[in-house]
Amino acid sequence: MSPIKIHQPLFLFVVVFYIEESGTGLKMWYRNVLMEILKNPDVDLPHSLKAFIEAIVNENVSLVISRQLLTDVSTHLALLSDAVSQDVSHFALDVIQPRVISFEEQVASIRQHLADIYERNQNWKEAANVLVGIPLETGQKQYSVDYKLETYLKIARLYLEVDDPVQAEAYVNRASLLQAETTNEQLQIYYKVCYARVLDYRRKFIEAAQRYNELSYRNIIHEDERMTCLRNALICTVLASAGQQRSRMLATLFKDERCQQLPAYSILEKMYLDRIIRRSELHEFEALMQTHQKATTQDGSSILDRAVFEHNLLSASKLYNNITFEELGALLETPPARAERIAAHMISEARMHGHIDQINSIVHFETREILPQWDKQIQSLCYQVNSLIEKIAAAEPEWMAKIVEEEMIQ
Repeated sequence: MSPIKIHQPLFLFVVVFYIEESGTGLKMWYRNVLMEILKNPDVDLPHSLKAFIEAIVNENVSLVISRQLLTDVSTHLALLSDAVSQDVSHFALDVIQPRVISFEEQVASIRQHLADIYERNQNWKEAANVLVGIPLETGQKQYSVDYKLETYLKIARLYLEVDDPVQAEAYVNRASLLQAETTNEQLQIYYKVCYARVLDYRRKFIEAAQRYNELSYRNIIHEDERMTCLRNALICTVLASAGQQRSRMLATLFKDERCQQLPAYSILEKMYLDRIIRRSELHEFEALMQTHQKATTQDGSSILDRAVFEHNLLSASKLYNNITFEELGALLETPPARAERIAAHMISEARMHGHIDQINSIVHFETREILPQWDKQIQSLCYQVNSLIEKIAAAEPEWMAKIVEEEMIQ
């Protein structure tokens, strides 16, 4: 290769050469130039790197060499300051864009690095948008299952940081198609955590509680994080709509001795035991809630208020045969009209049994005894056992007589 002339300052270098040597020699020459740029303290580093990237991402340079050199650049970007690295990364992506199909692997590496910079600066949305630009499914490069799964989950987590559960759920759904294919247990746990968080943000509290509780038993997770999952399960259970599913989850958590260590245990205990909860008792619990859990519902009440209203109403249904709207409002610490709406809503969804007498402003509760139903089921089982014994006695009378005799001797 001759001749080569490099004029100072370095970023203004002009290369004039005739290709007389192998591609390996050309590649080594470019690498030497890159090292000079990175080591020379007198160089305008961002400007020089941009000039270098323009020189290598050029149709006159072999694609094989361009890819290898661009990989070198992306590796060294991680060693630079965030400000310089961010500037050069954006420039590189712009320059590569017309030929992005030829540099998919290098673009993915640069975007991952750029996302890390945004994440360090808590610029969550920009970090997510940068990662979305990686063509994981539509590009020519075949990415590994683990790489795609990890990237989808990272995008979902970043969207959750900016309270965008809709976008987060979309990427968790993509990850769900891959999580069964991976053998990486860490990624499987990561997926379950992201899925639980998405359900939490989407106010599907009982489903989120079930998944948080499941994670709290996984030994691969650190003990402190398991307790955090258990606390999240408790919070989501309290915030869930009253009904059979929540009752089962309350029973599961109440029987878990670990919950006694949690600051919200008193609320769990009162809910499980069907005790009335006063508004003044919720201050400690509210301090544990996350920002998205403190949002208001359509009727203007908070999610926690709605959950406690419904719990107190179910508790009242086990104490009273009927109650006036005014008394119910006083019990729920809410206006009578609102108490009526809550009762009507729960009855219509079959989460509480009863009916409303609007003329006399009374809610009538219907109690459905569980014990009589159990008695009937046990009685039916006994009948079936007796019938079976009679059939055995008819088929094998001698054997049956021997068994009865042995039982009498004992």
